[in-house]
Amino acid sequence: MALPHERSHTTPTGRTDSTGGDVLRIILAILLPPLGVFFQVGFGMHFWINIVLTLLGYIPGIIHAIWVIARR
Repeated sequence: MALPHERSHTTPTGRTDSTGGDVLRIILAILLPPLGVFFQVGFGMHFWINIVLTLLGYIPGIIHAIWVIARR
């Protein structure tokens, strides 16, 4: 049985909306963008793209990280 803060809801478009984990990942994405992406997708292509974007500029890394997290 899931705790109330761990439940996911289905949106009208059929996407699953998770609140607790996504909020933590977005906070991590703001503080350290590659870490937020890692917790979302692991060591995939988006993680390495985010490393490069963060090295080129902190803001592009944050934007990409939030996009990867929200896209799910």
